[in-house]
Amino acid sequence: MPTELEELVEFLHHGNTQIRQIATENLVPYTKAQPGIFKTGQCTPVKDLKLLVRDYAPIAKNALTILINMSSDQEVLKLLAEDDAFLETLLGRVTNPKEPNGNDFSILLANLAKSPSIERLITLKRPKVPDLSPSPLAITQLIELFNRGATGGYNKDATYDYLAYLFADLAKFPTFATYLTTPPSHSPLDPLTTFLPHTTHTSPIRRLGTASLLKNIAFLQSDVPYLLQPAHSVLPPLLLPLCSSNQEGVSEEEMEALPEECQFLTEDHVQEKDVEVLKIHLETLYLLATRGGVEGRRLVKEGGTYPVIRELHLQIEDEGVRRGCERLVDVLMGNEAEGGSHERAGKAGDGDRVNKGLGDGDVGRMVTQADVEEMEDEDNEIVPIF
Repeated sequence: MPTELEELVEFLHHGNTQIRQIATENLVPYTKAQPGIFKTGQCTPVKDLKLLVRDYAPIAKNALTILINMSSDQEVLKLLAEDDAFLETLLGRVTNPKEPNGNDFSILLANLAKSPSIERLITLKRPKVPDLSPSPLAITQLIELFNRGATGGYNKDATYDYLAYLFADLAKFPTFATYLTTPPSHSPLDPLTTFLPHTTHTSPIRRLGTASLLKNIAFLQSDVPYLLQPAHSVLPPLLLPLCSSNQEGVSEEEMEALPEECQFLTEDHVQEKDVEVLKIHLETLYLLATRGGVEGRRLVKEGGTYPVIRELHLQIEDEGVRRGCERLVDVLMGNEAEGGSHERAGKAGDGDRVNKGLGDGDVGRMVTQADVEEMEDEDNEIVPIF
């Protein structure tokens, strides 16, 4: 005879709405306690849940929570990410301005980016969403959704913050790096510029995801100096989170060399508190200075990077951040040698030593419901930058 849990799973495709809701509510804890129950009968429960994301809002939310938690399983991830019809369901729901579970759909989309098959999202065309974007490209629609969600300007129930993790993982694909750094026919600015303001957004999710995206772009972009051109330079939004409002150690001459956004900051400005984000920004600056050759190093150095890094090194006690500062200073204050490498040019600052190795540049593991709750708690403690 089937166990009570097995019977509960069977209720996922019951014809009665209340029974489906009770089933999904009671099954959420089993994504951790007994995840195998969702893979019975060749993952039949997962197939049921893929349909339930279109059900009434409370049922859909529970179904999404289960799928979010289960998507770390490779078999389940494959079943979700490689299903074209299901992907269109997610896109249709997340771009609906009246969708009450918009944030949950964003999280599931972000988790699906752990599958290499999600690369097709970059060139996928789907029905236009007139209220969102005139473009039929799914990725263009999602970027516009992310940007408008930053101010709550599209859906009163969703901010779409977790799409930052989706974009960060997509940025590991050269096709997405090319898309982001290619200006469209109707604008002189490329899509990457729309992400730059999010390095100082109040949401820690947006800041972490955007930091990882910029690092991956710096790693993949073949023309690094392009990223540092004044009209669309990534340097000011990378340096601003590293700056403290206390700039007493910065000389007048150094202040004039800083990007305008980083000059004479008021007490309202808050330096980035997340050391992981700080380390990612430092790695991105390192990539820009080294992969960009002589020109890239010059643009990073002349953009006022050194005094910002020097002050950050003095103010932050985290050893990983300090090592990142030291490695970057070693590059900036060295002499260019043949082939684009650098040599030491005397003392450049305290503890100038090279730290070897870079991380993989993405935002790490899958998001679970527990992660969401923890991040929401942290988000409530964030002090606005502006």
